[in-house]
Amino acid sequence: RRQRQMCIRDRLIQSGLQILQDKGCPFVIVLGHPDYYRRFGFQPASGFNIKSQWEGVPDEAFMILVLADKALRNVSGIAMFRDEFNAAL
Repeated sequence: RRQRQMCIRDRLIQSGLQILQDKGCPFVIVLGHPDYYRRFGFQPASGFNIKSQWEGVPDEAFMILVLADKALRNVSGIAMFRDEFNAAL
């Protein structure tokens, strides 16, 4: 059963990423488990000079998936999340 849940979870993420790409979203940023998100092509955002708004976030857990190759050309800075996320951290 657990393997089936993981498969459904993976499909949901893949579908969501495809929808975002189809809608022209240039990139996706997540704060999550590196081993899990790396399977979908996410990599540390620091490699693109993108940092988290929160101090102390492990570099390997703050990740980005670039959906449009030219999206991050000459872009760097701090990724800001909606206020609702502040309560979780």
